[in-house]
Amino acid sequence: MTHVEDELLSQPECWTRAVSQAADHTAELPAPGERVAIVGCGTSYYMAQAAAALRGGETDAWAASEFPHDRAYDHIVALTRSGTTTEVLDLLRRVRGHARTTALTADPAAPVTTAADAVVTLAYADERSVVQTRFATTALTLLRAHLGLHPDTAIPDARTALAEPLPQGLVDCGQFTFLGRGWTVGLAHEAALKMREASLSWTEAYPAMEYRHGPISVSTAGTATWMLGEAPEGLAQQVRGTGALWVDGALDPLAELVRAQRLALAVAAARGLDPDRPRHLTRSVILTP
Repeated sequence: MTHVEDELLSQPECWTRAVSQAADHTAELPAPGERVAIVGCGTSYYMAQAAAALRGGETDAWAASEFPHDRAYDHIVALTRSGTTTEVLDLLRRVRGHARTTALTADPAAPVTTAADAVVTLAYADERSVVQTRFATTALTLLRAHLGLHPDTAIPDARTALAEPLPQGLVDCGQFTFLGRGWTVGLAHEAALKMREASLSWTEAYPAMEYRHGPISVSTAGTATWMLGEAPEGLAQQVRGTGALWVDGALDPLAELVRAQRLALAVAAARGLDPDRPRHLTRSVILTP
């Protein structure tokens, strides 16, 4: 079993632990009424998009390298598994004294623990793999629970996502499109990223209705379109009309992301790829002069 597969399978237990501990981190996480930015890189950026959309109000998500320093925020939350990513550390050091900062990380000894004002450590969700699975979804689960938006169905749905077979013919597709609405747009982008990282697949992600404004043109027999969350009325029929395989995300959207992670590993296996050694990637991006 690969590291990433082992970590993927442990997600229901990690989520359970995050939910049970959410109330313990109220002081470190954003309070109602605060103007908040949630930042990250790669997978963490897409989790930031999902979390920002869930929180609503004056909440923005930014790739750490694109943070707008001319905007005023009360609280900046940084998601960083390794706690060593150059862009995140540079950002936190630059905003020190101008906004309160909190880091969510997996490593209690990482440099981010001294760069941020407060730290929430999810060491039990740390990973050996380059390709992120459980840390990202556990961090988002913690934030969902903090916001009072974690449904009781999410963890049972994650177990279902791990137990049920993938839709027939899905692994054989040559192109994959993931769609979301609201907070699940970030999940769609993350699902596409997993497919690229682990299986070198041609993947795209869009807000569901934006897909209808052009990208649907690539859909045909041998491609798949996967909806995370409730689909706009009529979209499934339009996709099926192209000849593409439509995958209806009937589970909790975060559990659907788990299913997409499984797909990435299944396609990698079918193509003879090792997901523990993704091409051109490292566990943390550290820029040196």
